[in-house]
Amino acid sequence: MKRTWHVVWALFFLTPVLLLLLNSFAYNWRWPEVLPPGLSLRGWSVLMREPQLIRAVLTSFAIGISVILLNFVIALPAARKLAFHSFKGKAWLETILILPILIPSLAVVMGIHIAMIRVGLSDTILGVILIHLIPTVPYSIKIFRAGFERLGVGFENQVVTLGGNKLYAFYSVYLPQMISSFRSAVFLIFVISLSQFALTAIIGGGNVLTLALLYFPYLNSVDTSVIASFSLLFAILPILVVILFEGMFYLMNPYKNRSFRK
Repeated sequence: MKRTWHVVWALFFLTPVLLLLLNSFAYNWRWPEVLPPGLSLRGWSVLMREPQLIRAVLTSFAIGISVILLNFVIALPAARKLAFHSFKGKAWLETILILPILIPSLAVVMGIHIAMIRVGLSDTILGVILIHLIPTVPYSIKIFRAGFERLGVGFENQVVTLGGNKLYAFYSVYLPQMISSFRSAVFLIFVISLSQFALTAIIGGGNVLTLALLYFPYLNSVDTSVIASFSLLFAILPILVVILFEGMFYLMNPYKNRSFRK
């Protein structure tokens, strides 16, 4: 029974991907045809002939990875403080931190755009990176806070009692046990950053070309194979970023070279 459920869930998640992959090679596949009448590389050919593709992919990678690292710097201390400490105004702070999720980013981005023009961050990659923090940091804080609350403050107190410090407690205790939280945060942050069209277009001013800006004009096309090819590329990039950070987490794991045989 358990194996049957695994097969059902695998089919549930893999079927859309397989259909998208098939659609990227399909030629003139229309409803109600069950299978495409022919196969063609036209969708991928159009994608690869796009002269701005490499630039858009590299820019998206640079922005996404920078946003992930800045999220770590901002969200980890904030999540730890909210998880381990009670203080006056905590409820208000939690509300403020969650507001970017509740309020549409476009409602405030115009004012931020004016401020960035004044400080010279408009039409720059740095400005786009900073604006991508608005829709991503609240999710990072919630993910890391849940991880800290699951483990509790007791581990940190024990490390400090034995002569360590809070930074060593995080590196030796919390980091290895919160790898699943880091994985979730990396994937979610990069996907959110990669999919930002309006924020990137407004702050980047057209000078910062990401994959989203390159992709969305193709949505007006009736050629579904081209759209499917772009969609698969969108799906591949987050997977590559997760693999990259998985290697980084492995290198940072203090117990990677230790054996726990009895």
